[in-house]
Amino acid sequence: MSKYSFPAVFTPEENGGYSVNFPDLESCYTCGDDMTDAIMMAEDVLSLTLYNYEISERTIPAPSSPADISLSEGELINYIACSTLEYRKRFSNAAVKKTLTIPEWMNDEALRAGINFSQVLQDALKQQLHIG
Repeated sequence: MSKYSFPAVFTPEENGGYSVNFPDLESCYTCGDDMTDAIMMAEDVLSLTLYNYEISERTIPAPSSPADISLSEGELINYIACSTLEYRKRFSNAAVKKTLTIPEWMNDEALRAGINFSQVLQDALKQQLHIG
């Protein structure tokens, strides 16, 4: 699964900004200069945290119900959604060399046609993985 939604607790700060904490996730918190900035920062930290859970094969907990989260005066809860696949596409885009085997006749035909092997493989993998 690469799409997630978790409740975040927004705490107003004296300077007009907000601190943001995800009570279901260890060490997942951030802040923003205003509500819009705090929401954008929350999406980013949620994506990074869940991406790290995925690559380290940690179990991602189920999101709490907002009714089960205790709030202090002035705090509010907002769900934040993210896609770890989109995060991977944006920040983990280094080229990886792969070795593959095809028949010689096919290689010769593809070279004559000027086919980019890397692009063909990427397009085929996207199709097989159902990603855009």
